[in-house]
Amino acid sequence: MNETLGFVDVLKKSMLTEGFSASMSVSDILIILISTLIMSSFVFYMYKRTFRGVLYTESFNISLVLVAIVTSIVIMTISSNIILSLGMVGALSIVRFRTAIKDSMDIVFMFWAIAIGIANGAGYFKISIVGSIVVGLALILFSKYKSSHSPYLLILDFETIDSAVVKEKLREFFGEINIKSETSTRQTTELAIEIRLNEENKIKFTEKLQSISNIKKSSLISYNGDYVS
Repeated sequence: MNETLGFVDVLKKSMLTEGFSASMSVSDILIILISTLIMSSFVFYMYKRTFRGVLYTESFNISLVLVAIVTSIVIMTISSNIILSLGMVGALSIVRFRTAIKDSMDIVFMFWAIAIGIANGAGYFKISIVGSIVVGLALILFSKYKSSHSPYLLILDFETIDSAVVKEKLREFFGEINIKSETSTRQTTELAIEIRLNEENKIKFTEKLQSISNIKKSSLISYNGDYVS
């Protein structure tokens, strides 16, 4: 007659069992770590090639490779051992990461590196390889897509008494304007406006802007919605 194992019995069995990681040879460990290094290097290459942010950080890209390798080591350690798994969860629960990730795509690459480490550490190389190929193809596909109208930030300086006239002419030439910020003193006003232009109408836009004699200075800056470059 089969006996029903309770949670305490499962814990005792886990403590007495050496587990998958203990039965692994040095060659098996090296195969997992080297394969993780190779696949995380692919993540490194894809991040550098498809990066579209403002400031590329080499240290963050290198950390993706290291995260994948460390994750593989952790998974090999806790495989088939509930005690070690619970201990790892408790240890990680007290860790606080205070480095802010400003670009949402950085989070995607971080999860990608962790997924490779988990899959390889557990021995699921097929999932890791096929998944990385699909993610890489998706990144290449979407990185080539570019909107026909690029966002720009237009900075205008003019006398404060001409504020109403300048805004009226801007609406007359370019339609509704999206004002991001406006800084005014008694003498001068600085206006930041978000606009979208392509290469064809950029010249026409500059000519129309120069026809507004009330504007003392204008600057057109490439803009991605959060940062300028």
